[in-house]
Amino acid sequence: MITARLAPRTALFLPASNSRAIEKARELSADLVILDLEDAVKDADKAAARLAAVAAMAPGFGPRLAAIRLNGIESGEHPEDVVAIASSAADLAVLPKAERAADVAQLVRALGKPLLAMIETPRGVLAAAEIAAVPGVAGLIAGTNDLAASLRLPPSSGRGQMSVALQTIVLAARAGGIWALDGVFNRLDDAEGLAAECREGRALGFDGKSLIHPGQLAVAARAFGPSEAEIADARALIAAATGGAERYEGRMIEAMHVDQARALLERADRTTTEHFGA
Repeated sequence: MITARLAPRTALFLPASNSRAIEKARELSADLVILDLEDAVKDADKAAARLAAVAAMAPGFGPRLAAIRLNGIESGEHPEDVVAIASSAADLAVLPKAERAADVAQLVRALGKPLLAMIETPRGVLAAAEIAAVPGVAGLIAGTNDLAASLRLPPSSGRGQMSVALQTIVLAARAGGIWALDGVFNRLDDAEGLAAECREGRALGFDGKSLIHPGQLAVAARAFGPSEAEIADARALIAAATGGAERYEGRMIEAMHVDQARALLERADRTTTEHFGA
């Protein structure tokens, strides 16, 4: 079983049709690289991108986890994507616009790989808990762009208008014991805005951030990794704990808080280098 403490802080989407970007990604600090066959690829390039994605997975991405996002279930490209990804060396697959647990379960069986399900529609949000409970689903990704559009939010709306949906995604992931990854940040030249959204995402309970440009990696990794102050506090708490409920630095702690502190230190010291089966 994959646990939230092993979740990627950064999940970088790249067009599977962009060979130059793929080769650069092998040296980037991303925890998870996702080669996209869906929105980032023109219809005329879908077949070539599928072959390129499978070929790119063969040598691997070093310590980085690697995934392929297939086209959605309603797409004519979907059946060929499933066959190709099932035979590839990808660690995971990513399904856009997941809405029905039964469809997700069938796809997991066909792929034979762990799946990240993107929650991008009202139906997906309402079914998120059922989807998260499907064996083989490794995590949920908030597809905030499509979600905002499907909710008919005005372009000027902020993430606050999606707060219920975002919290529902996190709740579903936690109930299922799987990862929860926040949606992308579209403004490529706004590092401060990205940092603020990452802080908000972490405060909501997300494990990491999905990204669309290598320049966003460092900001997101810092935001979703423990700070030096958090690390120091976790070490001190563990050292001070003697068992049971007790007073520590003006607050009450118990075994749960010690477990949280240990998980935080593990996240600080460990990268997601594991390769796993469904």
